[in-house]
Amino acid sequence: MDLPVNAFKRRLREPQPLFGLWVALADPYAAELCAGVGYDWLLLDGEHAPNDLRSLLAQLQSVAAYRSHPVVRPPSGDPNLIKQLLDIGALTLLVPMVETAEQAQQLVRATRYPPAGIRGVGSALARASRFNLVPDYLARADAEICLLVQVETVRGLGNLDAIAAVDGVDGVFIGPSDLAASMGHLGNPAHEAVQAAIDDAMRRIVASGKAGGILATDERFARRMIAAGCRFVAVGTDVSVLMRGARSLLQGYAGSAPAASDAASTSRDGY
Repeated sequence: MDLPVNAFKRRLREPQPLFGLWVALADPYAAELCAGVGYDWLLLDGEHAPNDLRSLLAQLQSVAAYRSHPVVRPPSGDPNLIKQLLDIGALTLLVPMVETAEQAQQLVRATRYPPAGIRGVGSALARASRFNLVPDYLARADAEICLLVQVETVRGLGNLDAIAAVDGVDGVFIGPSDLAASMGHLGNPAHEAVQAAIDDAMRRIVASGKAGGILATDERFARRMIAAGCRFVAVGTDVSVLMRGARSLLQGYAGSAPAASDAASTSRDGY
């Protein structure tokens, strides 16, 4: 059996943007539904969604038959958790809150086997090696790992050029919401100063030769980022898609008076 090839890592070097969807419902059935739509990549969120190692494993299994590439975001850059995520078959990681080049270097080491890194060797037990059916897994695994780092603070922006220059970092993702909070504009990533910082950051990432990424649920913002050279763009989240659809469906029946017992609960949501 051959080693799975990380096509997403290779496509990051091509000129066409890769469109993704944030998957935060933490459910393999929902993840498979999203995978069938045809997004280039799906972000399986372990930072803000109620995911653990087993739920992420279930989602990796549920989307494996589809072309959408799963990108796993751990809650932190803990090397022990990274080891487990790689062993269950994650090929691409997006690590949040990276603020220094030294931190990025340690993340690279966490994703590589010795002597290049510190990843523990347990491939005989792991889904990543097809449970030891890939005979040369240890020799080839490092080349298929894609490491994306998320820069989302003022400190991180100050070190952005050094972070992007780290060998083994494949892409740098800007987190607008946390960046806005770090800049003193909590809940307002559309603030002029935040948007200017994002534009400058994307310019610097592109100039470094690394792939730039961002979550851009506003179409005009997404297209502006693509025009600036952003390579992987999450254009929505499964949670917001479901919420908008559910609200829109109910609003279509706005002319029908709700039952008295329902009136209080619906009025809080503007219906």
